[in-house]
Amino acid sequence: MGNQPASIIERAFRRLIPGGREAVTGRYASNHVLSVREDLPESDLEIVKQWIDDCLAENGGQVAARNRAAMLGMAYLQLSEVGRVRFLGLLAEQYGVAEHQVEASIEAWRRASGTPRVTAAAALRKVLEPPRTRLLRQFNGVPAGVKFLVDMRAEILGLRKEHPSLEPLAAELQDLLATWFDVGLLQLEEISWSSSAALLEKLIAYEAVHAIKSWSDLKNRLDSDRRCFAFFHPNMPDEPLIFVEVALVNGLASNVQKLLDEDAPTQDIDLADTAIFYSISNAQKGLSGISFGNFLIKQVVKKLQEEFPRLKQFATLSPIPGFCRWLAGISAKELSELPGGPEWLNMPPPRSAERLAEEGADAAQADVLTRLAATYLCLAKRSNDKALDPVAHFHLSNGAQVTRINWLADTSEKGFKQSAGMMVNYLYEIPKIEQRSNRYLTTGAVAKSAVIKRLLK
Repeated sequence: MGNQPASIIERAFRRLIPGGREAVTGRYASNHVLSVREDLPESDLEIVKQWIDDCLAENGGQVAARNRAAMLGMAYLQLSEVGRVRFLGLLAEQYGVAEHQVEASIEAWRRASGTPRVTAAAALRKVLEPPRTRLLRQFNGVPAGVKFLVDMRAEILGLRKEHPSLEPLAAELQDLLATWFDVGLLQLEEISWSSSAALLEKLIAYEAVHAIKSWSDLKNRLDSDRRCFAFFHPNMPDEPLIFVEVALVNGLASNVQKLLDEDAPTQDIDLADTAIFYSISNAQKGLSGISFGNFLIKQVVKKLQEEFPRLKQFATLSPIPGFCRWLAGISAKELSELPGGPEWLNMPPPRSAERLAEEGADAAQADVLTRLAATYLCLAKRSNDKALDPVAHFHLSNGAQVTRINWLADTSEKGFKQSAGMMVNYLYEIPKIEQRSNRYLTTGAVAKSAVIKRLLK
């Protein structure tokens, strides 16, 4: 918004403007900045449209076009939500593929033969690319321009339900960003207590699984028996894309409060035999749908093996975020045919997994809920035969096995609300990762330990 302090992105954009002074002067520039009102009324929308047309025409060369793109970005950052919706709507509705040009190019390709057909094919490829994609690509050459587009897509993802016309723009941005954020370009870095304060603050802000409550909590998570790794991109060197927090322990961890206890003694890392991945957080909402997790886990496992040859197990202590919602929403008929379902239906009402766990379940009740959790993780599927639970889908896609369900592993309010306090260990057995991943992705087969199989009988 116009009354907010200048963002890092805006300051980066501003640095370009003096260099492009002559190229950007004209009837659409005010003090070398595109000047529009924050709600982008119709008259200002027309100014923005003319500015976009100038960017696409690259009048004055690529440097001038880059400077115009920077000023267009600055103008966008000053807009209100209403103004941004109008700006994005303009891109979505007026800068898509020109169907008549596509049809003409297809016809020209059909009629051509020999060498002219190669030329016709190139022309067809060109008209199949929406003009807005060419505009968005100009930001790749602007300092902080890539981060600007990542944040813009995050906004679009939040708006598309109410404004479905923005969906094609979100999809095109995803394709563009997926190319720029190819895993081969990413850099794996360890984050430690000696990392910059700015980076540590971002770690606190982006933690999405177990909120970091204080600086002492963060310091505990970066202690000598812990590791934290993140992926970075050369065009966003100060912004983690995804990060994983690891605890070096003995055996499978079964309770996250104990794992995060600041008063617990530090583990002797020379004796640790297990690496527990207890939090994996995507830091950039705008990169949703662009997967780094599989590559991240493999890279981290490799680094940990090099540093700690004694490690024998690589596993997670993961939440089960959709369990209580699934249990509350499934029909009695469906539930009666699933492991643990008949016992749950025979329990006296009100049947609330959250309340039962929080108030104290007896051994039989805990066993029923544990069986239902196994049922949810292994048998509840989407229409494409993949796991309904998003965290399960992530780890199963990456080649993990559902190994153990832990009763009252997360006794926080969030833990009770989403999974009756239960958490699950996913085991990554290095020689079996690829085979399990392929089986899950092709057939929906869920790798299960003997313990889980018994729960499902």
